[in-house]
Amino acid sequence: MKTWFITGGTPGGFGMAYADAALELGDNVVLTARRPHLLDDWAARHGDRVLVHPLDVTDAPQTHIAVRAAEDRFGHIDILVNNAGRGWYGSIEGTPDSELRASFELNFFSVTQMLRAVLPGMRERGSGWIINMSSVAGLRSVPGFGYYSAAKHAIEGLIDALRHEVAPFGIKVLAVEPGAFRTHAYASFTDEVVSETVDAYLPLIHSVRSSMLEQDGQQPGDPHRGVRAVVDAMNSATPPRRIVLGADGYAAVQKQLTDMAAELSAFEVASRSADFPQHA
Repeated sequence: MKTWFITGGTPGGFGMAYADAALELGDNVVLTARRPHLLDDWAARHGDRVLVHPLDVTDAPQTHIAVRAAEDRFGHIDILVNNAGRGWYGSIEGTPDSELRASFELNFFSVTQMLRAVLPGMRERGSGWIINMSSVAGLRSVPGFGYYSAAKHAIEGLIDALRHEVAPFGIKVLAVEPGAFRTHAYASFTDEVVSETVDAYLPLIHSVRSSMLEQDGQQPGDPHRGVRAVVDAMNSATPPRRIVLGADGYAAVQKQLTDMAAELSAFEVASRSADFPQHA
């Protein structure tokens, strides 16, 4: 029996889908949330196999408290799912500095804090899984979500290095890049005030916001099916380094990589010409 530690336990989101999948496997679950009372009914159905713990992942002391509570309850953490995060929209030029920094605190720095809290126990036991919820935006930047995309790109770079660093300790790392999934994420934009500070970008930002609201409830991705794909990938003979979820996400990433490969090839001569000449 394994113990999963999952951040971002908002009802209807990926965190809850991971928790349900873990329980179906017969495992224990620690599910964290900023508003844990929203999970009371769900937790009551699962008894001692579940621990719901309050956690604002941007608060480092809270992170360590939650990890200690999980270890006290279940002895250890086998699988960490870094799921907490959210999108911010705005232009690169006109996003308020406070929102830029808040975005990176939640979408990047909180992940590093979580890793540092959980990895010592995994290293000591010589095993573990790190599942980092990234985004298709971590592989292909989205206009109007530039800083969110940048944070997810940073996550991709972080975990590519992490994967090699922790492999000698028996720890595996998987990046998960969902496309558009039917969670409550888009609904959160309903009451969010547009805080763009440069009027020239307002048409773009209003268009982005309207698109998100129109798609709410219509996204093609099913979080529970997505999580099952992740679990299958984890259990495969050769687990991948990353997995893109959703047909829309797959198509977007495939096009991005195809275009990158074509451009790389087109400028191969220029790239190779930058070296010192090779002497015979």
